[in-house]
Amino acid sequence: MDQIITCLVVDDEPFARDLMENYIGRVPYLRPVAFCENAFDAINELQRQPVDLLFSDIQMPNINGIEMIRSLSNPPFVIFTTASRDHAIAGFELDAVDYLVKPISFERFLKAVNKARNHMGQRQQQQPAVVSEPVKPKTAPTNHLFVKDNNKLTKILFDDIYYVEGMKDYIKIVCRDKNIITYMRMKVMEDLLPADQFMRIHKSYIIRLQAIKSIMGNTVEVVNGQTVIISKSSRQELKRLLGIANYNDDDE
Repeated sequence: MDQIITCLVVDDEPFARDLMENYIGRVPYLRPVAFCENAFDAINELQRQPVDLLFSDIQMPNINGIEMIRSLSNPPFVIFTTASRDHAIAGFELDAVDYLVKPISFERFLKAVNKARNHMGQRQQQQPAVVSEPVKPKTAPTNHLFVKDNNKLTKILFDDIYYVEGMKDYIKIVCRDKNIITYMRMKVMEDLLPADQFMRIHKSYIIRLQAIKSIMGNTVEVVNGQTVIISKSSRQELKRLLGIANYNDDDE
């Protein structure tokens, strides 16, 4: 089975976005996460969820595609799409995978995508297989940890964390005032969090016990209004940690 490549499209022309959506839908290993009409929306999406491949128009209002890529601290692989060849040199200076001139045929689109997939395979071979872990201090902190957030290390207080969501090799840390997405496995994060304050209630969720508002069936309501899934095998342990004497799975 082909490895899934997540992708994002940004183009101010609706027809161009529709065409790219059609082309992406015809390639089984491409998974679109968003179709944006301007660079600002695209930047927000990329901060919210990293993607493998970005299809970007160049000539857009306010911020063009080249300016947008230059503003990103850790840009994904990029395929530029444009009606003009004038920006090709600038595009390739940014290490763009390819440069598609409109109107774009499906054959030319597929050739660019395969080129991007080959680049990704080469990068994976060059990188170590082990996911990098945050540096652990000699004395474990009692109230915080540091995680990589873009190009910096960000301090997160345990009391500010609501829950952690696993997303393959990434995790999303949902906090009081922000969400942080970082490259880390759930098991690593689970080991870093104090067991008396946090519990892994599902393969994809770790929750801070004090952030739980209510429990109903296979869901836990968090104090920020979100709901997360709890596995049936985790309910009794959660009951013990919360000190709920009358919690009965048979009643649900």
